[in-house]
Amino acid sequence: MAAPRTPQQKEIRRHLWIYGALTPYVIIAVFPIYWMFLTAFKQEPDLYRMDIFPLWFHMAPTMKHFNYLFTNTNYGAWLVNTMSISVWVALITLVAAVPAGYSLARLRIPGAENMGIAVFMTYLVPAIILFLPLSRVVATLGLQDSWWSLVVVYPTFTIPFCTWLLMGFFKTVPMEMEEAARVDGCGYLGALMRVVLPVSVPGILTAVIFAFTLSMQDFLYGLAFVAAGDQMPVPVGVPTQLIRGDVYFWGSLMAAALMVGLPVALLYNFFLDRFIQGITGGVGK
Repeated sequence: MAAPRTPQQKEIRRHLWIYGALTPYVIIAVFPIYWMFLTAFKQEPDLYRMDIFPLWFHMAPTMKHFNYLFTNTNYGAWLVNTMSISVWVALITLVAAVPAGYSLARLRIPGAENMGIAVFMTYLVPAIILFLPLSRVVATLGLQDSWWSLVVVYPTFTIPFCTWLLMGFFKTVPMEMEEAARVDGCGYLGALMRVVLPVSVPGILTAVIFAFTLSMQDFLYGLAFVAAGDQMPVPVGVPTQLIRGDVYFWGSLMAAALMVGLPVALLYNFFLDRFIQGITGGVGK
């Protein structure tokens, strides 16, 4: 007769089951990044050989694909453009969405709930439908072939969603905190700045991440509004310059994706807990 398992053995067994079940999902999640890393550093003869094990280096790693990016394309300018667009869009989104969300959540405006739903519904309109009116706006402002056109266009998608998200998040802040601030002499703006915003950091951070990542990954409007090579963002410049007919510069493509995607993924994971808190806090209301 087998001896009964001790609590420590049961705990070890439980952890083994948990990690064993999670391992396939971790492999699926990490493998694309690993493959990008290999492709970015492999020499071309090593990259295209099919008779060898493909998941490791069989020749010395090379920086050739990275050098090609910075010497034969405008990749440096694309990076600066992408970061500039993302930062501006995130700032504009916050400036518009924070007061809008707070007003709809706190100021007892008649029909505020329906207004919040209507604002969110505008986010659900397919981007391709808005292409023609937005192109007219861009042309009227004289921003064709400039990355500033994307700074004008992207907030039309980020502001509605972030307003709805922050409206739900502001509702979770206890009203008593604001009332106490107003008793101490704060107005609505003072209560917002000194009380509500400091405890709403997860929701605000979620809005920033959403606006930032949407600006970094959009392809449709970047392709439509920006044709100049030195004005393109990375999502447009990389495929248009590194895919020529049926010729794919795989090493440089993966190097470009790795340099943009990996820092953003690490930053996202650094704020993951606050991001989840902001999503669940805002959407749950």
